[in-house]
Amino acid sequence: MTTNFVEELRWRGMLHDIMPGTEELLNKEVTSGYIGFDPTADSLHIGSLIPIIILMHFQKAGHKPIALVGGATGMIGDPSGKSAERNLLNEDALNKNIAGIKSQLERFLDFNSETSNGAELVNNYDWMKEFSLIDFVRDIGKHLTVNYMMAKESVKKRVSGEGDGMSFTEFTYQLFQGYDFLHLYENNNCKLQMGGSDQWGNITTGTELVRRKAKGKAYAITCPLITKADGTKFGKSEGGNIWLDKSRTSVYKFYQYWLNSSDEDSIAFIKKFTFLSKEEIETLIAEHAEAPHLRLLQKTIAKEVTILVHSESDYNNAVKASSILFGKSTADDLKSLDEQTFLDVFSGVPQAEVDKSKIKTGFDIVAAFADTDFLKSNGEVRRALKENSISVNKEKVKEGFSISNSDLIANKYVLLQRGKKSYFLLKII
Repeated sequence: MTTNFVEELRWRGMLHDIMPGTEELLNKEVTSGYIGFDPTADSLHIGSLIPIIILMHFQKAGHKPIALVGGATGMIGDPSGKSAERNLLNEDALNKNIAGIKSQLERFLDFNSETSNGAELVNNYDWMKEFSLIDFVRDIGKHLTVNYMMAKESVKKRVSGEGDGMSFTEFTYQLFQGYDFLHLYENNNCKLQMGGSDQWGNITTGTELVRRKAKGKAYAITCPLITKADGTKFGKSEGGNIWLDKSRTSVYKFYQYWLNSSDEDSIAFIKKFTFLSKEEIETLIAEHAEAPHLRLLQKTIAKEVTILVHSESDYNNAVKASSILFGKSTADDLKSLDEQTFLDVFSGVPQAEVDKSKIKTGFDIVAAFADTDFLKSNGEVRRALKENSISVNKEKVKEGFSISNSDLIANKYVLLQRGKKSYFLLKII
């Protein structure tokens, strides 16, 4: 082992519960440990970054990470932290989601099978699909009492009146997850399961199954759930989840999410979401405290996480896109943006549709503002032109200028501007 994994989690604020003996085991021998990922979509979102990063720390410390994609348990739905039953997915949807998640996980973990601690990807559907209900109830269900299962927090909340109660389908979930741990213990020599603090009940069901059925000893670690200082939900924006897939959440939006973190959140985030050393982080926090207006922590987090999830070139493009609103950018800078990033940068800007025939013949700049009601009259447009306050695609224009096809961004947009802050968007149809 190259580093003390538990101590790494501890100083980063990523340790919530740990079963006695776990740290001693990890300091003594190379250990296989797993985390489960729920295939409710074909992409993970930033709420999944903490378990991914924990597996990365685990592998960096010399241990063997196993990423379990819940093809079987995904058909049931985990009731932990939920007040209502999830919509169940069909097999085709699950397979699509599993494929998407697997491809994402391969970006973060080293799956080289030739190394002693190469990561593994497993799908619990592979060992559950041939398991009959009778066999499962006889071989697994008899080892845990209903009293034991009812005592779990996720069950107690629902049974005591939160939501609409709990179906038998959800009630069995902890048994299925517990069996995953038993299966991996017996077949992959996996002695540790990790997850969020809301998973403690399900994880300890697994350690109990290992103890009762396999007469073995298994271990558990959980990390705190990520919260934000202002009480809003982590990983959400006005547009919904922040996804790891750039086709669902553009790199620009992803970058902006971290850049807009509060000072208080940034102190926690830089420890949890980056691999910077303790010394580097302490220096950054001290420098940020001296000049918080420079937003050094936020910029560092946004850079580190964007490169981790996407790439350095994606990060550079996001920085360039971010400077377009307030910096000295050019028409070429605008045209270098893909359509989604361009729309994200200028979301909320007033838009008007213009027939492409007008652009083909040359659309007079006065008409571009007045006919679309961006400005009140031709006279107001002409005054603005004389004041040199009108721009097309961030470049100043004068009266007599006509918008043509060569001005189109992503083949369908033209950015108009009056002064420094008033933007308008023409969409060519």
